[in-house]
Amino acid sequence: MINDIIKDAETRMKKSIDSLRGELAKVRTGRAHPSLLEHIMVDYYGSDTPLSQVASIGVEDARTLTVTPWERPMVQAVEKAIMNSDLGLNPNSAGTVIRIPMPQLTEERRRDLVKVVKGEGENGKIAVRNIRRDANSDFKMLEKEKEISEDEERRGQEEIQKLTDKYVKEIDDVVAIKEEDLMKV
Repeated sequence: MINDIIKDAETRMKKSIDSLRGELAKVRTGRAHPSLLEHIMVDYYGSDTPLSQVASIGVEDARTLTVTPWERPMVQAVEKAIMNSDLGLNPNSAGTVIRIPMPQLTEERRRDLVKVVKGEGENGKIAVRNIRRDANSDFKMLEKEKEISEDEERRGQEEIQKLTDKYVKEIDDVVAIKEEDLMKV
């Protein structure tokens, strides 16, 4: 029972780390990467559809992405969706291929992105701490119902604290790597 709670907490903490990595992948550095466009939704005949389902996304060179819609009439819709996104990109269409040059990041913009990264890291830590709180309350409930002893509850809470410390440190490491990546010129 205690092991089940610990395994569940660890699984949820791993998912929090994966979620953080996914969020940080959206924060762009100076390099072109297809994941930058994954969250963009395109108006596909009246319904919002992820860009990756209406077009192929590729990397032409280190500073240019290419988007090729599956259907020719979708070029304008894809271009409009990219322009209206929060990324601040200016797509150029040439027939059926849309090229998206990545602008050089300014020092001020880099600092803003570092703040965003730190905020995402803090959200990840909050998620991990909430998982710890849930697990600890499960232990307290089991102890209250006399299904486990006080010593078992305390040992369970110590295990959860070790997991929490491990994943908080991992979050700090992931954030530090992304910060370093952002501040490289």
